[in-house]
Amino acid sequence: MTGQQVRETGAQRMTGYDRRMFALMNRREGAPMYATAVRRRIAVGAHIALTVASVAAWLLTVVGDQRWAMWTMLGLLLPWCVATGVINGATRGLLELRERALDERQRAERVRVAARARQVMLWLLLAAAAGAGMAAYQGWDAEGMLFPVLFTAFVVHWLMPLWVAGLAVRDEPADLDEIDGIDGIEHSAQ
Repeated sequence: MTGQQVRETGAQRMTGYDRRMFALMNRREGAPMYATAVRRRIAVGAHIALTVASVAAWLLTVVGDQRWAMWTMLGLLLPWCVATGVINGATRGLLELRERALDERQRAERVRVAARARQVMLWLLLAAAAGAGMAAYQGWDAEGMLFPVLFTAFVVHWLMPLWVAGLAVRDEPADLDEIDGIDGIEHSAQ
């Protein structure tokens, strides 16, 4: 029985959409972009940098009334989507696939990633609250910062699980058929 057949024997069968998304998230064409931990870290770092630049451009467009920033934001959209795809490919769609398309190991990994993302977000929110408290204590007028800070917190909260998953994914095990001497191990075990 294949892995997909095992998944489909559960309480809920995978729909056509589930099968297409599972196939898309498990395509191997982009594997060289996330084959090593260093490349995955670079992809996550690039995604964070593109997100920061995109949020800044959007805020400049909306709050600062800078029309040129809208074109900058649109220019950042394609590289941001590619970086998102690289992280999703590295995690094999851990956060994008429906639960019925995941095996038990992936479901447990999804729970671990969500818990770790909540912990990181908790500390970031605590730091933001402490910073706001210090600003108020110093008498600084931070009223104009409320919307940009809340919007940034929203975006970080939304993307933190993806970043944590991209950093937490492990290298894939070597294919057993490619290991030298595998036949000797099989024969000695019999």
